[in-house]
Amino acid sequence: MSQKLRVAVLMGGPSSEREVSLRSAQMVLNYLDPTRYEPFAVDLNDLLGAPQAVADLARRADFVFLALHGRFGEDGTVQGLLDAVGLPYQGSGVAASALAMNKVRSKATYRDMGIPQARGLDFRVAPNGMWLRGISPLFGDRPLAPMTAAQVEQLVGEVLGFDVVLKGATQGSTLGLAVVRTQAAFLPALAETMVFDPEILIEERLPGKEVTAGIIGDDELTALPLIEIRPKAGDLFDYEAKYTAGASEEICPAPIDAALTEEIQRLSLAAHHALGCHGLSRSDFMIVDGKPYILETNTLPGLTENSLIPMAARAAGIMLPELLDRLVGWGLAVRGRSKPANGAGAHTAPR
Repeated sequence: MSQKLRVAVLMGGPSSEREVSLRSAQMVLNYLDPTRYEPFAVDLNDLLGAPQAVADLARRADFVFLALHGRFGEDGTVQGLLDAVGLPYQGSGVAASALAMNKVRSKATYRDMGIPQARGLDFRVAPNGMWLRGISPLFGDRPLAPMTAAQVEQLVGEVLGFDVVLKGATQGSTLGLAVVRTQAAFLPALAETMVFDPEILIEERLPGKEVTAGIIGDDELTALPLIEIRPKAGDLFDYEAKYTAGASEEICPAPIDAALTEEIQRLSLAAHHALGCHGLSRSDFMIVDGKPYILETNTLPGLTENSLIPMAARAAGIMLPELLDRLVGWGLAVRGRSKPANGAGAHTAPR
């Protein structure tokens, strides 16, 4: 009988979502089946810029479980590093991770697939402090000329008005997100958001009901039950509402009709496929007047005690140990090999 699979649970790192990552990692460490796996924790900070540490990890681990969120973990950086040293891992690869992480580029992909979304403009701040227009079709034939912040404000007012949401293009957990409902609030919000990310997406605000849709699987994909999210303070599912126990109400399955449920699941499957995701994704939607609009897709959604994917999986009859087991198995299968553990011979992928 082969020995247990040595699983490095990669966590932390320099991302602004470090604390959430540490909490996800602890859940993975607690719930990986001890009869099948030997998990151990590794902080991404100990690997970055340390080739010897990476080489040591390649010798110590048979598999890497990514409990990372945000930059360096969810954006394809670590996936590329692991591919280079031949270590299998769960979830999406480099291209899908990078594409999904960037809200501007993923919006373009959704648009190509006909997935409904909010109208939006995107901008990038240059090193000299000037703003450059992005790729939104709402720019029309406007020239690629640098703009001041005041000109950005004017353009947003003309195209979208001032009931908008500002988002850092590559931020998660609603970090770097600001809701603007008056013109006076726009420039301060722009300055605040650019601290988190030099590329900014500005979308019309969609007041409605927020739901999230998880997708799991390898060759065959399964849409998990939907979850409706009801923040208890205000209408924004922000960082505090996501990660503070009792700050929001999550209802699973979401109390919406069967036809709308099926449509949102169909759109989440389309997003998963279009972005090239693997193993697991979670797409968030707003329902406005009975119509769903996609917000974003997460390739490494949280696995904390308050996270949505474990809740949706439970509603589908999949407990966390089984979900983690499946993710490891799919990761081993898609990466094409199963590394010997402690010289004991190749492992077969878990179910």
